[in-house]
Amino acid sequence: MPDPLPAAPRSDAALLRALGPWALTAGIVNVTIGGGIFRLPGSAAQVLGAAAPLAWVCCALVMGIVVVCFAEAGSRVALTGGPYAYVEVAFGPLVGFLVGVLLWAAMSAALAAVTTFFADSLGALLPPFAGPVARVVTVIAVLGALALLNVRGVRGASRFNNVMTLAKLAPLALFVLVGAFAVRGENLAVAAVPPGAELAHASALLIFAFLGMEAALMPSGEVRDPARTVPRAVFVALLAVTVVYLAVHLVSQGVLGPALAGRPTPVADAAGAALGGWGRTLVLVGSVVSMFGYVSGMTLAVPRALLAFGRDGFLPAPLAAVHPRFRTPHVAIVVQTVVTVGLALSGAFETLALAANGAALIAYAACCAAAWQLRRTDVRQAGGVPFRSPLGAVAPWLALAGIAWLLVGLTAREWIAIAALVGVGAVLYAVTRGRREAMAAVASAEAGGR
Repeated sequence: MPDPLPAAPRSDAALLRALGPWALTAGIVNVTIGGGIFRLPGSAAQVLGAAAPLAWVCCALVMGIVVVCFAEAGSRVALTGGPYAYVEVAFGPLVGFLVGVLLWAAMSAALAAVTTFFADSLGALLPPFAGPVARVVTVIAVLGALALLNVRGVRGASRFNNVMTLAKLAPLALFVLVGAFAVRGENLAVAAVPPGAELAHASALLIFAFLGMEAALMPSGEVRDPARTVPRAVFVALLAVTVVYLAVHLVSQGVLGPALAGRPTPVADAAGAALGGWGRTLVLVGSVVSMFGYVSGMTLAVPRALLAFGRDGFLPAPLAAVHPRFRTPHVAIVVQTVVTVGLALSGAFETLALAANGAALIAYAACCAAAWQLRRTDVRQAGGVPFRSPLGAVAPWLALAGIAWLLVGLTAREWIAIAALVGVGAVLYAVTRGRREAMAAVASAEAGGR
């Protein structure tokens, strides 16, 4: 049963609903296609050999079922917070907040890690940016500039993310189109279907290349007509991501064959073999651009979790403040940027990163269960007619089964880290109960006075 104590007055009216279908689609693609595709083909080939593309297909099928749940939930709940808001509306503030903590920790760790990797990769490409001092300057400058862009308005930040999405896809598209002429058919031949255990292990590796949708859905309070926009965006984005991943892997495998297995830079190596030195350089530059695009997309998304926590009384109320001119959560953006800079420069993000992937999958599972609950109770907060998939009645259970299959691969250390995050969330929930009771009383009094 949901917690009877309401979280807070639930309104995002001060925010600007400026994100349409294509902006949201680009945002999802931008924060999903990060640096993983430039490395994971080698890892998958090491486990499955020529059968590695089957693991990408398995991941796409699991995520397809999850996306059905996201589409249904997102068409019913229009609050900022994305999956956190879906779960909170479905099951109450306790479950919602614990899921929100897992999501925020996972996203913050990922954002800090990729920011660090971006700074290191930029230094490798451009020697003036190498070295510890230059690395610190790069991290602060990049995150500071993106924070300023996001404070000044969601429209400008969204347009920038659209540009970055195209910029990261361009070198991958060129690699696929030109590299296809160097593919050797025998390198794609599969001698036998791999054992189920090996396929599951490879899929557990690759599924993390598909994670990120939950972050792009965080700005739900700034989406136009969410009942129609969210379903369209998540389905188109998943299709685009799947096509890109499969195409890049098939060309890489077709060019390198058995030599693909275990390579740390498989796509760059395949581009070098197919196109020469300029091709390898193009892909390395593309990986840096892709990571920068990911950082820009996450800088838009992650602060909205802090806004939601502040709005609902779990964190100080100023985090929910909206800039009177730009209509953006400026305080949450600044606080998140400071946290990210601290994690990126201190290396403390590694502790959270242990739990990041598992935490995201658990949050996915909670969101799938929430989709079932929201459909059962016919919640309609987003306006319009909610999206109803023919698979809606069974999709949550199929998704939960697929996620459980993937969670089996977590280590004991990862489970301990996840338990620690849940413990921190439970403590915060308990110590903020008085504040939330006061907020609920004020909201009730204001409603009674109208």
